[in-house]
Amino acid sequence: QGAVKRQALYACSTCTPPGAEPAGICLACSYECHGSHRLFELYTKRNFRCDCGNSKFKNLQCKLLPEKSKVNSGNKYNDNFYGLYCTCKRPYPDPEDEIPDEMIQCIVCEDWFHGRHLGAVPPESGDFHEMVCQACMNHCHFLWAYASQLAGKEIPPLTKVNSPEDEGIVLKVEESKEQKKEIKKESGVEHQDTKEEKQSEQFNEPSTSSGFEFLNTYGYHSKFPQKFPVEIAGTTSEFSFCKLKELQSKSFVKKDTATFWPSNWRSKLCTCKDCLKMYSELEVQFLTDECDTVLAYENKGTSDQETERRDPLMDTLNSMNRVQQVELICEYNDLKTELTDYLRRFADEGTVVKREDIQHFFEEFQSRKRRRTNRMQYYCS
Repeated sequence: QGAVKRQALYACSTCTPPGAEPAGICLACSYECHGSHRLFELYTKRNFRCDCGNSKFKNLQCKLLPEKSKVNSGNKYNDNFYGLYCTCKRPYPDPEDEIPDEMIQCIVCEDWFHGRHLGAVPPESGDFHEMVCQACMNHCHFLWAYASQLAGKEIPPLTKVNSPEDEGIVLKVEESKEQKKEIKKESGVEHQDTKEEKQSEQFNEPSTSSGFEFLNTYGYHSKFPQKFPVEIAGTTSEFSFCKLKELQSKSFVKKDTATFWPSNWRSKLCTCKDCLKMYSELEVQFLTDECDTVLAYENKGTSDQETERRDPLMDTLNSMNRVQQVELICEYNDLKTELTDYLRRFADEGTVVKREDIQHFFEEFQSRKRRRTNRMQYYCS
């Protein structure tokens, strides 16, 4: 399938020991091709293609897909592929480490780190969803501007918040309109002024539409979105606001530590043209993709398992009316009973069930079903 967006990976120390080129294998190959080998579990990594049987493996051919590219140039490797993790480059679990500590994965480099080697203490409540290590914070320096607003905090849902001054202005405007209507009624020119009011309301409509609501966390006024169109002389021009530049204009602190982020922080990153170009240059385009998260991967796995566990018979029954449901259940029970009795004879005799036997059973079953149907009589009142 090429480079899979995110998948569980393993490294085989039997085939690629220390000193050899690093290589990663998928879950299926860990069973089929390396079942008796010594493996390192790498958990998940993004945009990786299985190396099993390519040029990195001298004496092994992949049993699932023998024809492989010699190298997968898009794959990225680190010390995890030799069973070493963190800045201390130690195995996990480490038999020489007596200090109890959890390992946390960086979502940028995808290495695993001891909590005590991050330069910052992880939140005691564990109330964070992703971590960016010290080295990756230095690499993705723009994240420090967001950290002061997002890191270590839960982000409130998107709501429109007006200042007291704004609310006061709106009230005054509404009040003045009501007063004007009363005056217009008395003067007998209500129809003309009402038309002018509608034109005025239509002109001012964008300032109150939901498309102009914006999270005030970033210091924007609620009237202004990231982008909005403005008609000028029959043409539409677009003004872009960069969240990152707005945050960088304020004071923020850079530290030599890792950072811890809440669940929906990726959706708050700026996606203007300049920022997208910066992400591409730093090779971190995935940061704006919320489906890239490990949580999204785990949720997808849970959903797939629930789908596999679903009974196809129950799904079919749910799509039928009651008469059809009763008929299907009766037919299913007949099939189950007759097939069980038929196969029991083979078990008692110790003989092998062949394809021809199964075909013969179903031919006989269909014949008996037709005979039963032909004998049925229907009456109407």
